[in-house]
Formats: sequence, C-alpha cells, structure tokens
Amino acid sequence: MILYRLRKHGQALVALGSAAVLTATMTQPAHAATHRSGDLAERLKATMVAQNFGDLVDTTPPGSAQARALDAQPESESGRPKHAPALNAAAATTIHQQPQVDMTVIELDKKGRPVSSGTVLMSPKYKNGVVVPVDKNLRTTAVRYRLWDTDQWDANNGQGTTDTVPGRENAPIDYMEPYSASIVKLMVGFGIMQLVDKGAIKLSDTYAYTPTKPSDRCEGATTRTIGEYFDRMITISDNGSACTLIKVMHEHGGVDWLNQQFQDLGLDMLQLKGTDPANGDWSPQITMSSLDTAKLLMLINGVSGTAWTAPNGKPVTSDILSKSSREYFMKELGDQGWNNVLSTTNYCGYSYPAQGMPQRIADRWIGPDGTVTVNNDPTDGKYQYPVKPCQDAGQVTFAHKTGLTAFAAGDAGIVHSLPGQAKRNYIIVAFSNLGWRYQDANRPNPGVQPAVNRTEKFAKIGRAMDEYEAQK
Repeated sequence: MILYRLRKHGQALVALGSAAVLTATMTQPAHAATHRSGDLAERLKATMVAQNFGDLVDTTPPGSAQARALDAQPESESGRPKHAPALNAAAATTIHQQPQVDMTVIELDKKGRPVSSGTVLMSPKYKNGVVVPVDKNLRTTAVRYRLWDTDQWDANNGQGTTDTVPGRENAPIDYMEPYSASIVKLMVGFGIMQLVDKGAIKLSDTYAYTPTKPSDRCEGATTRTIGEYFDRMITISDNGSACTLIKVMHEHGGVDWLNQQFQDLGLDMLQLKGTDPANGDWSPQITMSSLDTAKLLMLINGVSGTAWTAPNGKPVTSDILSKSSREYFMKELGDQGWNNVLSTTNYCGYSYPAQGMPQRIADRWIGPDGTVTVNNDPTDGKYQYPVKPCQDAGQVTFAHKTGLTAFAAGDAGIVHSLPGQAKRNYIIVAFSNLGWRYQDANRPNPGVQPAVNRTEKFAKIGRAMDEYEAQK
C-alpha cells in the first residue's frame, strides 16, 4: 500500500511505504552530483532510527541518588571522568524517553564543494527523526533551536525554553540542541588560526597562561607555545589548553569578533558565548548545531570557489583561512587521539564496542607493542590490543574532534578515502545528550574488558554511513 504526504513545512511530496519518510529539499548548485539530497537524508534518518536509541540504560535516572550526586559535581570532557557513576549502578533503568540526536552528512566533490547533504534531528517530539530542509546555501530557517538544559530534557519532555537564534518563533521544527562538549574546540581553533593569519600571534610564540580566577575546568598557570596548546586542545581534548587559547583570543579581541563573523557567514548556531576573559573558561551558553559545524569543517577542508553565499549576499570561500592554516588544522584533526565515537579503531580487537568507520588512526598514539595509549593515560587512554589489523584494513582518514560529558557525546570530522579504496569525500557530524550517563544494555562487564564510556550506536552509524558512501 502506498500513501502520500503533501508538502508541509518545507518537506517535499514523497511516497511512503510502511514507515513515514521526510525529505529535505535543497536547490542543487551547478556542480551538484546526480543523486538527490533527499536520498542522503533518508538514508541517514533510516540509519539513525535503526539504532533504537530507546533501549539505552540510564545510570542516573531522574530523581535518583546518582542524579542528585551528579548535579553537585563539575563536568569533565576528556576520557571517562573520575567522578562518573558506578558502572553497574543499582538504580539504572531504561532511558525514559527518546534522546536528542542531531546529525549531518555533507557529501563533497573532489574539489571540496558540497553536492548533497542531509540533516536529521531526533528528540522525544521527533521519535522517528525529522529531516531538516535546507536551501541552496545549506542553510535552514525551519528549526527553532533552543539552548540545552538537562533538567528541562529530563522533566519537560525534551522541550527547551530559551531561544538561541532570534526570529524563529514560527519555525515548524522546535528542537533543544544538545550541548557540544569539547567539539567547541573547533570554534576556538578556527579563531586562533585566523589570529595567526592576521599576524596577531604565531604558533611558535611562547605564552604564559596566568589565570586570575580559579576554574574547575581550566588548569593553573602554564607556559607553552601557542602551537603546543593548540595540539593538546585538538588531539587529546585538553581543557586547560582550550581555556588558554580562549584567553589568548580575548586578549586580542577575538571572541566577540569571531561570534560576529559566524553570524555574518550565516552560521547562526556557532556561538562561543559566555567565555571568561579571566581564565578562558566557557559556559553552557555556547551552541553548535551539526549543520553549521559541518559547514565550518567544509571551510577548514578547503573549497574550490564559493562554498555558499552568506545572508549579506557575499560569497563564502575557504580563503577565510590561509592554505597553510587549513593544512595545519587538518593535520591536527587527523592526529585526534580519541577515536571512539563514529570511529572505534582504538578498540581494535575488542568484542565491544562495534567497529565504526574503517579509519586508519595517527601512528603517534601506537606504542612499540602495537597498542594505543592516548596522553600517556593508563586509566582512560590505554587500550589492550594491537591495532595493526584495523590499521591494515583501514579505508579512510578521519580528521575529527570528539566531545564527551555526562550529558553530551558527539563527533565531527572530515572523511577522505585512502589510496586504492572506494572513493568517498564527506563530512559527518553527530551531537547528542548521550554522555557517559547512558550505557548500552549489551555492554560487557568492566571485569571482562575495560569500560566504554559512551554508546556504541554512533560507531554503528559511522560504519553504515561510510559503507553507503563507499557504494556510490
């Protein structure tokens, strides 16, 4: 039986089978490939729905003693926080509602130009996902984005109350965007590299970080080069280094300037707000969406000609960063140590989590015994088995940044095929509220193998979407 749904809220008229389908509409540029954006969006949506996020286990369910204890503790964003709840929490229950998941995939041609995109949002309101319609500039005004609030998600059916983009009161999709966690460091890195291009700072400059206010997130006084801080911020997700570089940006007037630039570029949801010039710390006021983050990564990757046209009518090109800055940024993202969300090569040889996209990781983390150790951390960063089998089977590079807190987990990066492999060039971004508070029901006992501090469902999505791209 075939049903039909009329165009509504920017969704195209489509044939429906046994499950409802929503298609994104996107006016294709002249260089667009023959496949439609709707094809990609529908595949992404189906892949997300297939994960059945509703079967996750909540170790700190609302109202529990664990939840009250968690509320009283600061969040950490690298590795598994030492203050995480017990791995076999007695109060654990099945997650009480559909989580917030925001994902975007943008396919690129060989010159880095967008040819197709798909953005899908999931929430208690959109249990089976909703495809976000975008225009020819990969921009949407169809979403009323709300600021993340964990208490509102727990108690208010996932409904946020604070708008993050003005003028969207009548938008057809109402969505509380998950906290971006350490993926915020992409915005910081972008701002720093622009200061380098302007000649305000050099990567070789030695900088003495001397905060004038204490912070749970930021470290104490340190002295390193700007490049060393940048490397630590991106590759091991060091919070202290991010605080340092935000402080550097404040000293050069770069934070307000960067926020205005994002708005001018039409990247409405990239907002580095609530940062403290005294120490570089940031607040939950920061926002990112998967769509705008993917577009930022497009600029970092490099685009031949115009990437999109800004709301003011000006063309946006990758010349916003110099070639050398883009290459440096890409190398740092390629050296990411935490390959454990959309890709899981660090866990090569483990029965759990599932294999993610077939990424070949940076050699710098592989020791003489063939195993991975990130940041010389024997607790959170030491993996048990040699990764050579997965390295040999690698098909792609993944220049990316991960993020993790109790209430957030995500990954954002650029995928390119390795020589001799099926060709793919695409960007993939995932944001969610599925931090280390949530576990897979099938996760092995920590006594059997080291604990995994996030769901394997994103690895399954990463694998499935990469296979889809490879088949093209």
